[in-house]
Amino acid sequence: MLRIENLHVGYGPIEVLKGVSLEVPQGAIVALIGANGAGKTTTLNAICGLVLPTSGKITFDGEDTTGLPPHQVIRKGIVQVPEGRKVFRNLTVYECLLMGSLSRRDRAEVARDIERMYKIFPRLQERRAQLAGTLSGGEQQMLAFARALVARPKVLLLDEPSMGLAPRLVQDVVDQILRVRDEGVTVLLVEQNAEMALAISDSGYVLETGRVVLSGSGKSLLVNDQVRDVYLGV
Repeated sequence: MLRIENLHVGYGPIEVLKGVSLEVPQGAIVALIGANGAGKTTTLNAICGLVLPTSGKITFDGEDTTGLPPHQVIRKGIVQVPEGRKVFRNLTVYECLLMGSLSRRDRAEVARDIERMYKIFPRLQERRAQLAGTLSGGEQQMLAFARALVARPKVLLLDEPSMGLAPRLVQDVVDQILRVRDEGVTVLLVEQNAEMALAISDSGYVLETGRVVLSGSGKSLLVNDQVRDVYLGV
């Protein structure tokens, strides 16, 4: 469904991605792991149109989307949950969910989707009139997920969804990711918690200084000696 071929991205004279290639099959969870500064977030931002590649190609559902602006990428069905959640702190929970629907025109369906989010995340219904900035970290993560799902994504890009959460809440994140996958949404998961990411992923890629250095099934990467030494602390 999503393919990146020989992607190069830089910020000024600094090249961050140096020929990244990866594939995300339809209906799969694909993990992208690596140290800080490896280029994981830059990869997601290039897919979303937030940064422009200097060369390479991004193909979504058979269509070249390289360099499309973000609003067009969202309308194609690619939606990102950004690192740090980035909820609109001065908007209510309900208003934040409405922000997720800006690419849609079917208002009645949007209302139904928001009600569905309240059923999936009952805490959001309880907090619907509360300012997003006053929510706990776990509640903000729920809101970021729900906001993205209101856009009806075909591919969901998750950037560090477990960051800053208490260990007991990480399982909630895992459950959310698996539920999204079971509903037919394809997932590209960037995550520092490599063990968690690989355990639930069909396949994975290891990124180091802007290059893919390892790839394989999630299970095979979990038992790979290099991955275990560097990323799992085993």
